[in-house]
Amino acid sequence: MTTTFAALGVSAPLVEALAAQGILEPFPIQALTIADALAGRDVLGKAKTGSGKTLAFGVPLLDTIGQAEPRRPHGLVLVPTRELANQVKDVLVPLGKSIGLKVSAFYGGVGMEPQIDALRAGVDVIIGTPGRLIDLMDRGELSFSAVQVLVLDEADRMADMGFLPQVQKILHRVDGDHQTMLFSATLDRGIDRLVARYLNDPLSHEVESSEETVEEMHHRFLLVHQMDKVKVAAAIARGVDRTLVFCRTKRGADKLVENLMRERVKAGAIHGDLRQAARERALADFSAGKLPVLVATDVAARGIHVDGVDVVIHYDPPEDHKAYLHRSGRTARAGEAGVAVMLSLWNEENDVRVIQRRLQLDAPIVEVFSNDPRLADLRAWDPSSEAVA
Repeated sequence: MTTTFAALGVSAPLVEALAAQGILEPFPIQALTIADALAGRDVLGKAKTGSGKTLAFGVPLLDTIGQAEPRRPHGLVLVPTRELANQVKDVLVPLGKSIGLKVSAFYGGVGMEPQIDALRAGVDVIIGTPGRLIDLMDRGELSFSAVQVLVLDEADRMADMGFLPQVQKILHRVDGDHQTMLFSATLDRGIDRLVARYLNDPLSHEVESSEETVEEMHHRFLLVHQMDKVKVAAAIARGVDRTLVFCRTKRGADKLVENLMRERVKAGAIHGDLRQAARERALADFSAGKLPVLVATDVAARGIHVDGVDVVIHYDPPEDHKAYLHRSGRTARAGEAGVAVMLSLWNEENDVRVIQRRLQLDAPIVEVFSNDPRLADLRAWDPSSEAVA
């Protein structure tokens, strides 16, 4: 049964602002959580990346708070990466503007002075990474004592990246009466303890398990030869508009970009050694369709939320089946089926089979060369009858 944002209790100005962006019907996670959040309840949302979490917490957050004093925001969204901070900001800024609320992002890797100036001028909702927010707090430029709505977004990623002690330091300072929303793909790795300690009688909602994620994608496992591997990746990328490629190392990502450019495939890298401005530019160009291929390391990609990724290429094998899902999930976003393709050298075949077994994927590993015309449209190619002996 479909519902509307108005039926969930969202105020008319925000409903109009959403409609102006063509957002008319809530995604499942939004339909489940928004009414509870607007009622003031603590909310625990279990949902994968790309399921519409930003509006699920952003709409009730903006609809609940009022204008804040300088340095004392009313809304706080904690995120694991700079890229995610910017993506959340891009979604919430126009909505906030429509109701007279100022939304800004705060993260490391860029100068602190403009951020301090923004806080002194007054910000109603801050979206930030834990490290930078603690720096600003320690300098006396930011207080969490007036926070009315607190959001922990992608809490599992924050745990993966070792940020939970910093997160807890911030939560300890949010000491006034407030509402908390936590969104995570999983509730292990200490997230359950976070929920028990910092959420008050939360209402839990779960959308789209990992199994559904697997089914939402077309999986292709290709056996390639070392000398031909770059050319295979280039052939796949030429057949679609937007390709996200995963490498294990920063150096490997840079080298692959160079090699793809030699194949006349325009590509850019995103990893921790690049300056923040370069990372943001590559991500913005990729989002806008100016850069058809983005090569990323696993950590750098944790903040990538781009709709319309046609293919995810596992150029280097993922660490395990969970990493395969995290990577591949970026091509099956908001109900759109995408293609996940894993390139395997002869000595990596066993690793591929372990991942397939864990995910219960019965898919052949097919030997291909870069001149194979089927690489231009992997979605249309059914390799099930072409397994390697």
